[in-house]
Amino acid sequence: MLCTLLLSLSFSCEAETWSLKDKEGVRYTSAGLQGRWVLVNFWAPWCPTCLQEIPELDALQAKHKDVLVIGVAVMYKNRKEVMEIVHNQPVTYPVVFGSEDTASDFGGMPGLPTSFLYSPSGKLVGRHSGPLTQYDIEQAIEQGSKALFSL
Repeated sequence: MLCTLLLSLSFSCEAETWSLKDKEGVRYTSAGLQGRWVLVNFWAPWCPTCLQEIPELDALQAKHKDVLVIGVAVMYKNRKEVMEIVHNQPVTYPVVFGSEDTASDFGGMPGLPTSFLYSPSGKLVGRHSGPLTQYDIEQAIEQGSKALFSL
């Protein structure tokens, strides 16, 4: 599923600087990840399209060492619910226990899943609401996100 990228300066500047700590206690920051493409993906355990997207994101992470996927779990009952999903599917990328407040730091999420794509310079280049495939993201990166993500 391809979307048209519409560049806009109206997106929250807060999303340019962020810090997330994963389930292992490792902290990821926008400044610390410069030099790589970063996809921050918000998902929920009860969301079927989110769960279908996980293998695509995992395949992307495995194939591209210059790309980092960070999965941010939101709207979950408890951490055990998130961990069961992570253990039942191959998830090699970092997973963060997030909240709606975490999402608001990125400018909010209109639905789930919602993904934010950052260029190697650390600049937010796009946001996508809905599921993505590995191919979609590869095309966005190849084209500087001009075909798939919107702001």
